Amino acid sequence: MHAHTATFSIPTRGKGTYEITAAVERIVRESGIRTGTATVFIQHTSASLIIYENADRSARTDLHEFFERLVPEDSDYFIHTAEGPDDMPSHIRMVLTRTSETIPIASGQLALGTWQGIFVFEHRTAPHTRSIVVAVTGV
Repeated sequence: MHAHTATFSIPTRGKGTYEITAAVERIVRESGIRTGTATVFIQHTSASLIIYENADRSARTDLHEFFERLVPEDSDYFIHTAEGPDDMPSHIRMVLTRTSETIPIASGQLALGTWQGIFVFEHRTAPHTRSIVVAVTGV
């Protein structure tokens, strides 16, 4: 059994989804692991990770709109607003999604489906730089 860990950063331009599949695939290749798992983790509480449709951008547009309606920023009952009106909604959106994803590795490649990609889901309005940790284990 072998383990390999790497980190990278991704700049965001504010709310939205940012594909990181290629960066994770590069780390898997560099690990030399042919069979195992890749765990991808985001080190933030106002952004998350998702595995989502990567062929038709309109699917992501619909996802963004759904979250805007699900957790609106203009809710008057939020107390945690020190960093602005998107502060608490971004934390709630993160909790509703995930901070990590685990993907099988087969024949040295991520075993993602045909239309699947790995995305950072940025929940804040302002640009941020998000840190991602990838841990690859296997043989």
